Amino acid sequence: MSAVAYELLSTTAVISTVFQFLSGAMICRKYIQKKSTGDSSGVPFICGFLSCSFWLRYGVLTEEQSIVLVNIIGSTLFLIYTLIYYVFTVNKRAFVRQFAFVLSVLIAVVVYTNRLADQRDEMIRITGIFCCIVTVCFFAAPLATLLHVIRAKNSESLPLPLIATSFLVSLQWLIYGILISDSFIQIPNFLGCLLSMLQLSLFVVYPPRSYSGQGYKLVEQAVPF
Repeated sequence: MSAVAYELLSTTAVISTVFQFLSGAMICRKYIQKKSTGDSSGVPFICGFLSCSFWLRYGVLTEEQSIVLVNIIGSTLFLIYTLIYYVFTVNKRAFVRQFAFVLSVLIAVVVYTNRLADQRDEMIRITGIFCCIVTVCFFAAPLATLLHVIRAKNSESLPLPLIATSFLVSLQWLIYGILISDSFIQIPNFLGCLLSMLQLSLFVVYPPRSYSGQGYKLVEQAVPF
């Protein structure tokens, strides 16, 4: 692939991922309008912050500027979403405990890998493993929804626009990972493509009765990367 095509791919991947991250702004807007988070969970925002922070660390270590840029934006956005959720949730104590746990995991990994400063390849490998684990956990999160769709034989609860966007973003980063020969980028995004295709196939197997279901009223799926 030519340098121009490579730059085009990395630029469009960053732009489409940032737009995906911005889906959280719609959720936060509802919180601000209602002055309440209702019964929704803030875990996707906290985990989004953790994921972007890990990938930011990985991008710095591997000197991949596209990874650094997209995850600086992502970690900043998810931190803002987390703060907005905290302001409007009634269960602040539990939310703070969740955020403190995630922050402690992030700090522990950074401190541990910093001790491997003289073993840069091992430092990158361990950070990459944690990035993959967190990202795969995110991809596993919608599985409960998929089981509900299969039981109900109705895909109305699935947000089609977000799933289609997730497929596009995962595909872009998968190709990017292949071009730079980075398995830590390839593996989670390959799984992301598979999960997105599985979700999209459910719209064919179990067509929605309408396109106004819960999946279209509130998208609450964290986007890893």
